[in-house]
Amino acid sequence: MSSAKKNTRTFSSIVVDGPDRAPNRSMLRAVGFSDADFKKPVVGIASTWSMVTPCNMHIDKLAKEAEAGANAAGGKAIIFGTITISDGISMGTPGMRYSLVSREVIADSIETVAGAEGFDALVTIGGCDKNMPACVMAMARLNRPSVFVYGGTILPGIHPDSKKECDIVSVFEAVGQYAAKKLDDAGLAKVEACSIPGPGSCGGMYTANTMASAIEALGLSLPNSSSQLAIGAEKKDDCRRAGEAAIALLKAGIRPRDILTRKAFENAITVIIALGGSTNAVLHMLAMAYEAGVKLSIDDFTRIGKRVPVLADLKPSGRYGMAHLVRIGGLPPLMKMLLEAGLLHGDVMTVTGRTLAENLRSVAPYPPDQDVIRPLSNPIKPDSHLRILYGNLAPEGSVAKISGKEGLRFSGKAVVFESEETALRGILDGKVKGGSVIVIRNEGPRGGPGMREMLSPTSAVMGKGLGKEVALITDGRFSGGSHGFVVGHITPEAASGGPIAIIRNGDPITIDAVKNAISLDLPAKEIKARLKAWKPKKSKFTRGVLAKFARLTTSASEGAVTDKNL
Repeated sequence: MSSAKKNTRTFSSIVVDGPDRAPNRSMLRAVGFSDADFKKPVVGIASTWSMVTPCNMHIDKLAKEAEAGANAAGGKAIIFGTITISDGISMGTPGMRYSLVSREVIADSIETVAGAEGFDALVTIGGCDKNMPACVMAMARLNRPSVFVYGGTILPGIHPDSKKECDIVSVFEAVGQYAAKKLDDAGLAKVEACSIPGPGSCGGMYTANTMASAIEALGLSLPNSSSQLAIGAEKKDDCRRAGEAAIALLKAGIRPRDILTRKAFENAITVIIALGGSTNAVLHMLAMAYEAGVKLSIDDFTRIGKRVPVLADLKPSGRYGMAHLVRIGGLPPLMKMLLEAGLLHGDVMTVTGRTLAENLRSVAPYPPDQDVIRPLSNPIKPDSHLRILYGNLAPEGSVAKISGKEGLRFSGKAVVFESEETALRGILDGKVKGGSVIVIRNEGPRGGPGMREMLSPTSAVMGKGLGKEVALITDGRFSGGSHGFVVGHITPEAASGGPIAIIRNGDPITIDAVKNAISLDLPAKEIKARLKAWKPKKSKFTRGVLAKFARLTTSASEGAVTDKNL
């Protein structure tokens, strides 16, 4: 990092310097400041600790490690909290409407505390899906030297009978198996009891691990922060070094927007594709780029996806969990492989104060006997699994997750449901047959409101053995654990009068992941007549955070952010 002298107390000095700030200092003495601390840069440690979810239950301890690292490097750290919600616990319930909304609340709260208290730098520590992009959004808005730390992945559970690894998606799919009478009460209880053994984020390449990897690829985390176990010395050391790095970034004058460039976002998209990451990454990358002032669109995923293969054999569609990637060396060897192939920009700045290429220079390759990450010469899929589909059913775009195992084209007859709950019940009760296209609408950012994830319906489809026989489309979104022939983020959404609003049972629908097209196979005249006759439904949410979100949000194709329309 540069040795040039920088003002490291730009914001804290306004709060604590001078005789007129005696009341401010008096308050701070009560929370542990000494005379010497008032001359040090203040580092806010944003902790997303909560006993709401195993993803975040250990982050209070990690925050203390980051605090120690910042203090040892010459700063004065202050730990503060923000909310988190559990997608896994709220999934399939009305509470899931708050999930995406929480991203905005968390970003707002971190910005609010850091702005109010005059923090000179930040370390943010996230564990569950929405608090990670939220941390980055706040860091980009504030543009003060910042480091993101991933709370780490969970260890896999082990089934007591089969001895096979299992995780949260195993439980969701077991519900479908139970409905199909492939599991009895005792069998379901065994899967439920063994799948979540302790702290850490859900163990496949689901949204949490996808976003952690993307943030590391952006350059906002220290190398390998995204591929460490939640428990153990390595993660504690990562947190201490993050605290130290925040002070080093202050001294060097390196801020988030110096790191969050167009090239950095292209690097992150490349890594997301190579890992077979979650569709939620599209939504969150758009939101983070917007806050960083970087122009990014859903079409960038198509452009980059044409040249980037899927290399990771990771769940949900692959064989392995994140813990397996941790064991073979984590993310850096994959990034070095991509860099050497010319698929990454090596000249971008990172929170180490060095470029990406410099960070990767001494990284060793994966062990020769591993098969978690394929070589570029033998990819799982030669191009991206994330497909941006357009057509008369999604004029403003949609996002599909097509691994190729489901096939690349599907035509079927619509079976329409007006909510996630009715869809789940219909699937479990056998109302969905092979050859159907399940349509779940009124679940978009405005119409939900909150754009719920459809893990319960998609897992029920897989559990009932219909994964290759049906497709599912929605103006909602999917969990990173969803797999099968699924298309989400359909825009315009039903609540905005998009074509998904006028589909009827039995209508023919075609999804083509080669042509990147999704169509309602009806005459244009019929579609036009139905749209003209459509009338919006009145929202039942008129107060509170859901109503605010519904009024302020942009469409899914713009990241569903809430400050763009102000």
